Amino acid sequence: MRLGELAERFGASLDAVELSDRPVLGVAPLEAATATDVSFLANPKYTPLLQTTSAAAVFVGVDFQGAAACPLLRVPHPYLAFAKCIELFYPQPQPLGKIHPTAILGADVELGAEVTIGPYTVIGDRVRIGDRTVIHSHCTLYDNVVVGAECLIHSHCALREGVQLGDHVILQNGVVLGGDGFGYVPLPDGRHYKIPQVGTVTVEDDVEIGASTTIDRATLGTTTVGAGSKIDNLTMVAHNCTIGKNTILCAQVGLAGSTHIGEQVILAGQVGVAGHLTIGDRAIVSAKSGISSSVPANTRMGGIPAMEQRLYLRVSAALKQLPDLLKRVRTLEAKLKE
Repeated sequence: MRLGELAERFGASLDAVELSDRPVLGVAPLEAATATDVSFLANPKYTPLLQTTSAAAVFVGVDFQGAAACPLLRVPHPYLAFAKCIELFYPQPQPLGKIHPTAILGADVELGAEVTIGPYTVIGDRVRIGDRTVIHSHCTLYDNVVVGAECLIHSHCALREGVQLGDHVILQNGVVLGGDGFGYVPLPDGRHYKIPQVGTVTVEDDVEIGASTTIDRATLGTTTVGAGSKIDNLTMVAHNCTIGKNTILCAQVGLAGSTHIGEQVILAGQVGVAGHLTIGDRAIVSAKSGISSSVPANTRMGGIPAMEQRLYLRVSAALKQLPDLLKRVRTLEAKLKE
């Protein structure tokens, strides 16, 4: 593809029109790009790399001010343009629409058009799978599972009985949806009586769930992941939780039972949330924080236990001064004794 064609495809303003015939064959970060790669600048701290990059061109914001060693492609959202360039130059394999002969399908299974099912995958009774969905090898779908259209389920995923996926859902390797929730009644003799977990898990449209993440079925009702939400690897969502639309759960987040997460929330890596709490819409919680009480909407929290973000930063800064403060206090105490 020529640089001018690329600019036209993305509606970009090209600074150096005379270089429209320059070939573009791939995409790469600024520091690694070659003369046939296109790159992008979204974070201002990487601006100095524009002076040294060998890229054929770089996507920048429409209001970017600064010089570069290559042509600039001005677009409203450089990072999005770069992502779409990756799709352009590295297209994903198209579904084959075939059922591997080693796959096992139960009774009354309903398959949409062009469904792909890989080797050694087991599909239970009365399962429904939508058009152009791809299920890779060694997956297990229990009875009465519903999978929407154009979903992508990678190998070694398990969907327990009655789990429901919307359209365009992506499950990375090893996801388990609908495992029993962790519920027991303590008995007087010290034993624990298991509470039957008879609910389900509902995952709405355009959700992606990372590798080895587990989402437990509800005791009663449903554990729900809202449309557009993205869940990273090694995340644990307990029974009866609800996650709102377009929410981000980063790696190793843990939600205890009946936690309610609002829309457009961001929980950074290793955030832990105690059960029966509510985190309001658009709240942001810093990495490694412990949430022990409900969080209002539109707030930023951090720390263990979590507190308002600005206070958390002040407390963190003060902690570094504690050894010196302790030394000064001991010195003052000694002087008082004298």
